[in-house]
Amino acid sequence: MKLLIIDDHPVVREGLAAVLRQLDGGAEVLEAADGEQGLHQLAQHADVDGVLVDLRMAGLAGLPTLARLRALRPQLPVMVISASEDPADVRRAMAAGARGYIPKSAGRSTLLAAVHLVLAGEQYVPPLLLQEAAAAPATLGGLTPRQLEVLGLLCQGHANREIGLALQMHEKTVKAHVGAVFKVLGVVNRTQAVEAARAAGFNG
Repeated sequence: MKLLIIDDHPVVREGLAAVLRQLDGGAEVLEAADGEQGLHQLAQHADVDGVLVDLRMAGLAGLPTLARLRALRPQLPVMVISASEDPADVRRAMAAGARGYIPKSAGRSTLLAAVHLVLAGEQYVPPLLLQEAAAAPATLGGLTPRQLEVLGLLCQGHANREIGLALQMHEKTVKAHVGAVFKVLGVVNRTQAVEAARAAGFNG
């Protein structure tokens, strides 16, 4: 297993690397001091299995770096690691495509569990931050008219198949729209999507 850490603080990188090397019997850990270095490392190492990127860095910051990482390797799991525990930052990171949001205050066991979960294809956000993020006002401005229709039916409790029938849309297309809605709202499931939509004043 090979992981890449992108953080502009050497002490943080070294500490994270020391912990991550304990993952699954010993992961290989690459380090980069900024977004540009991280992109270069990724271009040089096609076998990287996951990336941890700091949200706020000098030079190319975390979210622009995340966007470029996803453009380069769309299926690569990217986790944001940050000193910020602001729900708005959680929402922005997840909406930008992060597969996990790990506070730097997390302990060793939490960090390892979070990374393991993301590498297994799941998402990770600390429960407390997830609750706060769902409770924070969301913006619906990033949704297309079609996605708003999907969200309205989702809020009414309809399954993807039922939404597809109502909107004359293939179920796979509905699933793609639901995923896009989740990203914009910064949530990971239907219950949180409904809560975020209601908090934003959506009554569709």
